[in-house]
Amino acid sequence: MHQGWEIRGMDELTLGVVGIDFPNTDRSKSNRRMELLLCAPGEPVELRREPKNPHDPNAVAVFSLRGIQMGYLSAERAPLIGRRMQQEEHVVVFQALVGSMGYVRIRFGGGAPTLPDLVEGELAARSRSRVAPFDPDAFYPDPEGPEWGA
Repeated sequence: MHQGWEIRGMDELTLGVVGIDFPNTDRSKSNRRMELLLCAPGEPVELRREPKNPHDPNAVAVFSLRGIQMGYLSAERAPLIGRRMQQEEHVVVFQALVGSMGYVRIRFGGGAPTLPDLVEGELAARSRSRVAPFDPDAFYPDPEGPEWGA
């Protein structure tokens, strides 16, 4: 246990999606950032472990429901998340795209992940236009934990 935080107690967590500006290697050369832009908050996504990845055997790729890769979980979090994915039921949804980083929300142990509530400013912006700016104050990062992968 580290500062009141326990790995087994971590049922839900936000994960960064990195590498969103790298091209995909599929036939159509699909665009990761565009795929993230097409996702709505709460839309299911899929995590796929890549034990044969030549750069990182712990790599976990992130795919949309359309089967398009959107990036990877960070190298720091991938080992822990990959292990838990093998051991526990999990559900993953798209959370947000902010600048050069996408975010997904994962819940272990059953049930759907919860997304942070919208703040008043974002609700007002949505009522004025179709495109609302993302308010970073509405994004609640997870508490610092132990060294990831340790």
